Amino acid sequence: MASALEHIRVIDFGQYIAGPLLGMLLADQGADVVRVEPPGGPVWDTPANGTWNRGKRSIALDLKGEGDREVARRLVAGADVVIENFRPGVMDRLGLGAREMTEANPGLVYCSLPGFASDDPRAGMPAWEGVVAAAAATFRPADPAHRPAYTAIPIASTYAAFQGAASVVLALNARERDGWGQHIEVPLFDAMFPSIGHHGLRVHEPRPEPATFATLWGGFFECSDGKWLRFGGSGNQNFRQFVEGAGIESWDADGLIELERVLPESSGEVAQMQEWIRELFRTRTAQEWEDLIAEAGSEGAVCRTSEEWFDHPHARESQMVVEVEDRERGRMLQPGVNARMSLTPGRVRGPAPAVNEDRNSVLAELDARTRAAGQQSIDRPGAQGFLRAALEGVRVLDLCIILAGPTLGRTLAEFGADVIKIDSPVRGSFVARHNDINRGKRSILLDLKSEEGREVFWRLLETADVVAQNYRAGKLEQLGLGYEEVRKRKPDIVYASLNAYGHLGPWAGRPGHEQFAQTAAGMAERFGGEGAPAVQPNPVNDYGTGYMGAYAVALALLHRQRTGQGQHVDTALAYTAMTLQSPYMQRYEGKEWDEPRGQEALGSGPLHRMYQASDAWVFVGARESDLARMGHVLGLPGLEELQDAALEQALEERFLGDAADAWVGRLIEAGVGAQRVVTDVRELMEDPWVKAHGLSLTREHEELGLITTCGPAPRLSRTPVRPGNPASRPGSDAREILEEAGLGSEFERLVEAGVIVTEGVRAG
Repeated sequence: MASALEHIRVIDFGQYIAGPLLGMLLADQGADVVRVEPPGGPVWDTPANGTWNRGKRSIALDLKGEGDREVARRLVAGADVVIENFRPGVMDRLGLGAREMTEANPGLVYCSLPGFASDDPRAGMPAWEGVVAAAAATFRPADPAHRPAYTAIPIASTYAAFQGAASVVLALNARERDGWGQHIEVPLFDAMFPSIGHHGLRVHEPRPEPATFATLWGGFFECSDGKWLRFGGSGNQNFRQFVEGAGIESWDADGLIELERVLPESSGEVAQMQEWIRELFRTRTAQEWEDLIAEAGSEGAVCRTSEEWFDHPHARESQMVVEVEDRERGRMLQPGVNARMSLTPGRVRGPAPAVNEDRNSVLAELDARTRAAGQQSIDRPGAQGFLRAALEGVRVLDLCIILAGPTLGRTLAEFGADVIKIDSPVRGSFVARHNDINRGKRSILLDLKSEEGREVFWRLLETADVVAQNYRAGKLEQLGLGYEEVRKRKPDIVYASLNAYGHLGPWAGRPGHEQFAQTAAGMAERFGGEGAPAVQPNPVNDYGTGYMGAYAVALALLHRQRTGQGQHVDTALAYTAMTLQSPYMQRYEGKEWDEPRGQEALGSGPLHRMYQASDAWVFVGARESDLARMGHVLGLPGLEELQDAALEQALEERFLGDAADAWVGRLIEAGVGAQRVVTDVRELMEDPWVKAHGLSLTREHEELGLITTCGPAPRLSRTPVRPGNPASRPGSDAREILEEAGLGSEFERLVEAGVIVTEGVRAG
């Protein structure tokens, strides 16, 4: 079958992670990605290049030479998309910058992924992954009283690639409609804010909340075999069935929940209950508990290493692990395709090429591609003036809950879609994370379990282009609202499904949230290290899956513009966990799992780690070739003579001798990447540059007064993203939505019948 991007030519200048990963995401969906390598090959020689460069073609060009620069210009002149992740200004100095290239090729979508934005004061600094992460309050430990903890997961690079992928394909959607390309910039630092998400949310004048109770059941528990298990807790579905399956006779499920609801000051009773629960989990092996919990239909997962996850039957059968015959290392297991499509399926199209392997074929195509692009710039089909937004005129019905699915809807709203958020009026007294993930949407509380509620849904569907849901597999099918039923009424609908473990394999029907994807796929084991497992400080699988869902929807909408066909798309938290771990998720003969791990980790080596200064922590990002320059920094003489442990010890001792800001200033002046480690999200959200650039938004809410939320990161030159209004009160847009559907006269009756609720459900 055809693929959504098989007609798209991409020129990939990316190095390290962000650019190559973005190129891989596009190649997996059928794009012809031509990788432009330095003559010596990738700047970072890592087995992960076998993943990031799979399915691409390779040409080696020395961009310092005029002859090869001219070849690069001609490649770009015939391209649909360019990817680069150099520091701002580098491509301009080479004559390959966005302005010059989009003037030469007006249909070009040019995507830049710098570490810091072109107008960020830090734009010229070497923006190593750890430097960006330190700036974005990423190194928050599992225990707030602990020192900063390094995470090996390249969240900034991966999130820039995720948001870059969605932005590129949505820009291609806009080009399909009006004929014009544009420049996209997704800085790694900016891209971190959507991963922070609800941690950055602040209600400036919070209203009194009911007393909170101790949560005793949810968390990590050590089992009889010494392995750890993550359990969902009493608040998750089917807790009663879990109690019965576990053979707990002391209390029934209601009694256990009641005992859990002990006010925190009742510390003695809480401690007694906690110890009883810990002892309970020590009575079975982790695998026995996982099986029992699955049988009950509740949430639980054994804490596995990434290596163990590669062998798991679900990882294989769900195709989140695929086999590739790598040119350097032979048989290699890698992460599978993230965004899944029913009509235009993605696939791994082959191994990463050898450097310069495709030079002859790429050069042979140059003239024809350049002529075709030039003709298109003269007579662009469908050019009817600029769109104001990439998804102008697109309507989305968002049925999603919690974080991942609603992030998909929020992203589409940021790109201009009219998103109607449909929440259940009977699910509970609040809409979880509402002010974080439902900004820019309109809200209706609609009982889809009632026949009349479903009739309202069918009326709304008549004008919809996209339906998004992230319920457990089969839940909406039980209501007659699954994809097959929806497409009977709306054949061209794009229907997106998100879940925990994917829609193939033995775990397809299992419930799960962020923590379970981290637990199953090895993230929690890596971040916890030798002690108890620990989850990442940000819910990176949830928000990341939302962006991959938006990417899948964008691909399907692009296909629909050309063919009129809708389709079913899906992604999952566990797929995203694989992609986030992509630097390490390759298995081949001789593989060593030696990445940094544990809460004591400070970095990946002496020149990429945190050091304690006299008043704070500093992250240093440098190469061995930078040692001579570092040796001329005041307080750091003689470093060029040191290596490994001796170098690390010397730096530890010397950094204690001065303040963090002093060290950062000196190192940056010497051309070395450095950043004071920010550990407080509130401090980050109050940063003047962050606020001025819309990454931290403080606005008036109709009910709550001033609220602060994280803003969108991508910058599109022609169809800019918009954060949208603060999330409206749950249910408050119902009348307007019904009137647009021709059901305005039914509003009062539907409210009276409880099919629609407009009051009493608060923003959680």
